Amino acid sequence: MRFRLHGTPAETATALTAITQVLHIRQISRPSPNRRSPLLQRIYLHATPREDPRP
Repeated sequence: MRFRLHGTPAETATALTAITQVLHIRQISRPSPNRRSPLLQRIYLHATPREDPRP
């Protein structure tokens, strides 16, 4: 799966932390500044579902 996180650096960091609880992150791009608002950034992720260890 591919995702794009878009927000402030604090927002994208919080979202990334939450996503790692349910998905295995395979690749993370470097933060890119938003074209219209330099206070915002974009981060692209490539992730796969985590395997549930429960039976």
